Amino acid sequence: MPELPEAESISRALDRALKGRRITKVEVFFPRLRTPLEPLLKSGLVGRAFTGCRRRARYAVADLDDGRALTMHFGMSGVVRVEDARLPRRKHEHVFIHLSDGRALRFEDPRRFGSLEVQRLGADGWPESLSKIGVEPLSSAFNATFLYNASRNRRKPVKEFIMDNAVVTGIGNIYAAETLFACRISPLRKAAELSAEECAAIVREAKRILRLAIKWGGTTVSDYRNVDGSEGKFVQKLKVYGKSECPLCGTKTGKPVLGGRTSWYCPRCQK
Repeated sequence: MPELPEAESISRALDRALKGRRITKVEVFFPRLRTPLEPLLKSGLVGRAFTGCRRRARYAVADLDDGRALTMHFGMSGVVRVEDARLPRRKHEHVFIHLSDGRALRFEDPRRFGSLEVQRLGADGWPESLSKIGVEPLSSAFNATFLYNASRNRRKPVKEFIMDNAVVTGIGNIYAAETLFACRISPLRKAAELSAEECAAIVREAKRILRLAIKWGGTTVSDYRNVDGSEGKFVQKLKVYGKSECPLCGTKTGKPVLGGRTSWYCPRCQK
């Protein structure tokens, strides 16, 4: 599932590709993904122009010139491309949004867990559906004091806690594992046990790793592709996620399941 660096990479690419382009036609080839797609045909998109694209959490938000936005979530396998509309449609491309330059925004999703919705913006300038999610991990609001206070009396494992979108949004399985390995903190520990110093380390390393992953275009371990079809190169920088042994001590990695996700860590180095 695309996490924050992947959504950021996609949003930056879409900003370059869509800004100033007018919508000339909308085609829907399948009735629904996670949410229905047919409302796109009735949303008055034709004639509207994109003014840019930005990211919130794991969503790409493509702004329109009428105060609305096309909000995209990529689920487990969603891929968005901006390319010649005349190219043959791929089997699992479910939406074409045709642009004034002859290209189309083409949304592909084999597993159909993604979503495309036209939404009004709330008072905070973001789609109203995104108003209740947690702080952005690359913002100043995500700091040691915030994380320490939020973790008090929280009995869930640390890894599940920092993946909780109601606390901090966008840190998924890959980057939670890498962050805790960098901090030498076991993902199995209870969040309430974190010290102020450990919270500061988690914030510092999460920001560093996320920024580095964005620089490398995200991480491709399965389905993720950027707008131009390229894979995320941060997979080459992973230290513990998907590894059979610790790169520091050679210990066989542990792979407990937390929150339904496999959690790689080193039982010896992470305490």
